[in-house]
Amino acid sequence: MATAPEVLEGRGVVVTGAGRGIGRALAARAVREGARVVVNDLDADACRETAEALGATALPGDCASVEGVDALVEAATAELGRVDVWFANAGIDGALGAAAGSGSSLDTSEEVWAQVHDVNVMAHVRTARALVPRWLEDTGDGAGGRLVVTASAAGLLTMIGSAPYSVTKHAAVAFAEWLSITYGDRGVAVQAICPQGVATRMLEESGPLQALLSRDAALEPDDVAQAWVDSLADDRFLVLPHPQVADYYVARATDTDRWLAGMRRLQARALGER
Repeated sequence: MATAPEVLEGRGVVVTGAGRGIGRALAARAVREGARVVVNDLDADACRETAEALGATALPGDCASVEGVDALVEAATAELGRVDVWFANAGIDGALGAAAGSGSSLDTSEEVWAQVHDVNVMAHVRTARALVPRWLEDTGDGAGGRLVVTASAAGLLTMIGSAPYSVTKHAAVAFAEWLSITYGDRGVAVQAICPQGVATRMLEESGPLQALLSRDAALEPDDVAQAWVDSLADDRFLVLPHPQVADYYVARATDTDRWLAGMRRLQARALGER
């Protein structure tokens, strides 16, 4: 059991994709709880504005490529002394909306598949590769570390419209699960945040799927940050800002054919096919 002050107060925290939305809300909450925070975003202007507004340090740039991750880890470590918590929040904005219109992504290019996979999956792999060995070395001092992946309810269920988004979010959750299984008893805490609709630019760009993503109410980014704080009470792996997702997840696992049929009906309604 942990509390937000225990996890964050005085700690070195990095939040990627922090220029807006969920990332900015997580960074704001970390600052509020007394953490020393580095914010990162590919949008340098948004990154610097967030840092100035929150009293954090801006390290704009790529957080997905091997070179970008290594550079960010090194710069953040130099700034903070040690990275204790890494919020792997960055994703490709618009990846959902870009392919949502037709209800099919079979014609999505190889380049788009590679880009979405790089940002939504490999960024987490490369971050873990850089940080986990350092955290394991420090566990003798009781330090360790925490990696929090912002995935999506799409990573537990699926998402109508965009195959790259749905597939990579499943992979992001799967990698986080593997990390937890492999290192969870060795001082490395791992969590996956899996919201449905959140009032961010991605939701605004989701086209005909916006109503579907908001069916259980679109939360504010601050609500997602609060859900993560609440999850620390039992330090649970899955952070579900929309509690209904747990029921959907059970339904999907226990009666998959019925669940798939229901999703086909939702797709038809969402895309105006019926």
